Amino acid sequence: MTIISRTEELEIFLAVVDSGGFSAAAIQLDLQVAKVSRAIARLEAELGVSLLTRTTRRVELTEEGRFFAQHIRNGLSQISDAEEKLRGLKGQPAGRLRVDSASPFILHQLVPHIAEFRTQYPDIEIELISSESIIDLIEKRTDLAIRIGELKDSNLHAKFLGRSALRIVASPDYLAAFGTPQTAADLAQHQCLGFAGQPNLNKWPLISGPATPLMALQASSGETVRQLCLEGNGLALLSNFMVCRDLAAGRLVSVMNEAIASPNNREPVQAVYYRNSALSPRIRAFLDFIAEKLCL
Repeated sequence: MTIISRTEELEIFLAVVDSGGFSAAAIQLDLQVAKVSRAIARLEAELGVSLLTRTTRRVELTEEGRFFAQHIRNGLSQISDAEEKLRGLKGQPAGRLRVDSASPFILHQLVPHIAEFRTQYPDIEIELISSESIIDLIEKRTDLAIRIGELKDSNLHAKFLGRSALRIVASPDYLAAFGTPQTAADLAQHQCLGFAGQPNLNKWPLISGPATPLMALQASSGETVRQLCLEGNGLALLSNFMVCRDLAAGRLVSVMNEAIASPNNREPVQAVYYRNSALSPRIRAFLDFIAEKLCL
């Protein structure tokens, strides 16, 4: 068996593990389900062990499968790095670049610039992955993540991209109907928009002390909160990177600017990655490019 075909089988195996099923892996890899099934069967036959147990709803790793998956992730990563360095000897950065971040950051800070990036670096294959929660970069085979707020994972290398101030914002129509709050005490008289299931985001860092307004309406996505705000549903505390263009266009208005404590632990914007050596060329190219485009 060639190295290329074996590597492909290992990639298929990890896709099945990460997606939870043969059909989901086939969709992710744009392969026929039968090819995915045959690849796993060949692996199990050659290794002489069962890697997966099949149920009616999903597949589960056996103990041997769990051990195997943990070790081949690192091996495939090393192969990918070696291939990238070899391509680098020939010219521009190349290869797949999987970037993870929260949906609002991808939509407002990355998507507007991807066409230009692809023009400059046509050999880099971009994948943008929206995650509202913190992911394991190795497990999800992700090269780079943009994270908002203080980092807690000491195993990550990080590049500080800047700070995105928090803004209390509302639509002009809402303020015309309900007035403009001036102090923390005024918030009790307003409709406030918050985050469902994320109580830490509903604690507003005000100079007078942290405040947790009564939320009239909550949503699980920051982008949904923004849209609710644009439609005149109330006040929201959002990062400037989400609303900077809305403020410039007059779609939203920032209020109580002097009342928000800054710096605070929700402001840092950092790019994180697993690397024990120098940044890979494709990650460096992306970071250097996007750092000049960000509206934080």
